[in-house]
Amino acid sequence: MNTSRRELIGVALVAVVVVVAWLLVGSYPSYDAYYHLVWGRELFAGQVPSIGVYQAPTAHPLYLLLGGVLSVIFGSDADRVIVLVALGSLALCAWSIWRIGRVMYGTWPGVLAALLTGSTITLLIYAARGFVDLPFLALVFLAAALEAERRRRGVAVMALLATAGLLRPEAWVLGGVYWLWCVWPPDPQSGRRSPHLGLLALVLAPPLVWVLFDWWAVGEPLYALTATSSLAEELGRPRGLGNVPSTMFDALVWVLRAPILALALVGLVIEAIRRRAVSLYVGGGLVVIGIATYILLGVLGLSLIPRYLTVTAVALLIFAGYALAGWVELPSGRLRRGWAAAVALLVVAGLAVTLVRGDVSGRANDELAFVTGVHSDLVATLSDPAVIVALRCGPLTLPTFSLVPDSLWILDSANGSVISRSDRQPRTGVALVFVDQKAHKRYGTAAGIETATDYPPRGFKLIARHGRIAAWARCP
Repeated sequence: MNTSRRELIGVALVAVVVVVAWLLVGSYPSYDAYYHLVWGRELFAGQVPSIGVYQAPTAHPLYLLLGGVLSVIFGSDADRVIVLVALGSLALCAWSIWRIGRVMYGTWPGVLAALLTGSTITLLIYAARGFVDLPFLALVFLAAALEAERRRRGVAVMALLATAGLLRPEAWVLGGVYWLWCVWPPDPQSGRRSPHLGLLALVLAPPLVWVLFDWWAVGEPLYALTATSSLAEELGRPRGLGNVPSTMFDALVWVLRAPILALALVGLVIEAIRRRAVSLYVGGGLVVIGIATYILLGVLGLSLIPRYLTVTAVALLIFAGYALAGWVELPSGRLRRGWAAAVALLVVAGLAVTLVRGDVSGRANDELAFVTGVHSDLVATLSDPAVIVALRCGPLTLPTFSLVPDSLWILDSANGSVISRSDRQPRTGVALVFVDQKAHKRYGTAAGIETATDYPPRGFKLIARHGRIAAWARCP
C-alpha cells in the first residue's frame, strides 16, 4: 500500500480532528463496551472474566483484551480512551474506503465515499459510545483496501481478517471466502490448486480461539452462540430466516438513512449499466458476503439487528461515492454534463428532505448529551459520602441491567457487588431509582422485564439525589 506525502499530511490532519472531537464530545462507552472494560480489568487482575453474569452481552476476546490493556495503562480513564480508539477506527475505516474507491472509480469518488463514511450519523454514534463494531470495520476495510490494490495479496489481508475475527464472528465468513478466492486459481505450470495451509490456519484460528476462550471462562465451548440466541429470545429481538427480508431493509436504512441508501443503489445501477469490472469484486463482494452473513445469522436463530449489516452498509457507501462523483472521471461530453446535473438535483433534494425531517445531527447531539448527563449523575451519586458509607451494608442495585457494568467500572468493584433488581430484590445496601421520565424509560425499564423495578425497595430510605438519580439505602 503506497502512501504519498500529501496523503500522510491528510491522515495527520484527520488524526488531529479525531482527538479534538474526542475532547469536545466527552462521551462514554456503551453497555457492551463497559462490560469489556470490566472483564478486561478482571483478566489482568488474575481473575476469570465474569462473562456468564445476568444479561451480559457476548464477550469478544480481542476487545476484552483491549479493555484489560487500557485499564492497566490508563486506570479509571480507560473508559474515555476506548472511545478514542473507536473514533480513530472510524477514521481508519474512512481512509480505507477512500483507497478502495480510488482503485475502483478514481480519486473523487473515493473521497466522497470516505466523507460519507466519516459523517454517517449512526457510525459516529457507534464510535462515540465505543462500540466494538468500529475496530472491526477498520480491520475489515483495511484488508479490503490491500486486496483492491493487489489481487490475492494473501497473508497480509488474511491476518487482518483473522484479527477482525476475534472482534466479531462475521469476519470468519469473510476469511473463509477469501481463502477460497486465493486457492481457486490453479498453478499455471502444474495445473494444480494449492491449499494455502498458512492462510487456512488463519481462517480457523479465530473461531478456535473464541471456542477455547468460552470453554475456559464458563465451561461451555459454544457459549457465545447459545447465550446470544437465548438473550435474543428473552429480549424479544427479531430472529429467524422469516424475519430476514423485512429487517434487512430496515437495518440498512437505520445505518445509512434512506437518501444515502438510495444514492448507493443508484451507484450500483450505474455500475451495472456501464459494466465496469475493475476491482468490482471488492466492493460488490463485501456487499454480497455481508448480506449472506446476515441471512446465516437468521438461519442460526441469532438476533437480527442493524449492527450486523454494517459491513454491507459501509461497502455500499463506495457506490454512493461513485454515484456522486463518478462523472468527474469522465471526459467532457453529454454524459458528464447530464450526470453532474443529476447529482446536483439529488443533492438539493437530499438537503430538502433533511430540512423537512429535522436536524438529524441535532438529535444525535441531544442523545449523546443525555447519555453523558446520566453518566455524570451516576458518578456523582456513587461518589456521595452517604452512598459510600451505605454500600458497606450491602450491594448496589439498579432497576435493570442497563447501568450495571458502568457502576462496576466506576466503583472498581468485583462481580456481584452491583446487581439488577430485575434479577433479584435486595434486603440491604443501596438502591438507585431514576426520577427523570426519560431516564426512567431508558434505564428504569428494559426489554424482557415485565415487572416494574424502578422504585425503592421496602424499608429503604432516601439518602442522596443527584440530577436524574436518587439513592435509597437500608442497613441491618
